Amino acid sequence: MFGIKKFNPTSPGRRHQTVSDFAELTGGKPEKKLLRSAPRSGGRNAHGRMTIRHRGGGHKRRYRLLDFRRTKDGVPGVVDSIEYDPNRSAHIAMVKYADGEKRYILSPAKLQVGVTVMSGQEAEVKPGNTMVLQDIPLGTMIHNIELKPGKGGQLVRSAGTQAQLMAKEGKYAQVRLPSGEQRMVPVACRATVGQLGNLDHENISLGKAGRSRWLGRRPKVRGVAMNPIDHPMGGGEGKSSGGRNPTTPWGKPTKGYKTRKKGKLSDRYIVRRRNK
Repeated sequence: MFGIKKFNPTSPGRRHQTVSDFAELTGGKPEKKLLRSAPRSGGRNAHGRMTIRHRGGGHKRRYRLLDFRRTKDGVPGVVDSIEYDPNRSAHIAMVKYADGEKRYILSPAKLQVGVTVMSGQEAEVKPGNTMVLQDIPLGTMIHNIELKPGKGGQLVRSAGTQAQLMAKEGKYAQVRLPSGEQRMVPVACRATVGQLGNLDHENISLGKAGRSRWLGRRPKVRGVAMNPIDHPMGGGEGKSSGGRNPTTPWGKPTKGYKTRKKGKLSDRYIVRRRNK
């Protein structure tokens, strides 16, 4: 069984540090034809303005081209290897199809080298196979779910996650997402059977600040620890609690303040919200 590796407390950073044992991976170098450069933005948009704070640094990465659409219908593919992907929490699987083409897919739990995967109407209901929601039995656990037919999977793509197909009615199926939200998805959309692998990802403890920096995450400073000129909640004699409702550095309410716009098109597809 795969799990988490712990260390002897040889330093304060090592005391609570844990890492994945990577026993699920089968090694091997990534496929060169499926690699692309991954330039880093440092949280800045196309105009050079910072839109996401606390980003920067981190180890160099190369992007792996993944097949989220899974449109190679009726062609069986054999899992060649299960590899690490630095750009996501889930592991990826290299699939070699019968016609010689190689593609990366998201690796479900318990997927092993040598197993055959397939997509389309001929596919069986087993982990790693992709089909439209219309052909998947009710109650099945799924991931990599499309929102628009042919667009490619957008929902449930991170490590250890899974959704459940709850009902089908007319043109839509009801899917329960990992957050608890239930929403309608067109039955013509595709999804992959099974739960995603790397289940212990959520239990890993980074252990030290430097490990966050390796991931490209810069330090965050509390607003109440700043001066009044830098943050609305800064200043005060001694340690203050801010003296007002939590805000962003630009004065907008945060921590529970609803920012969702009314009348959004996706609202009509939500059957039950995650916070109900």
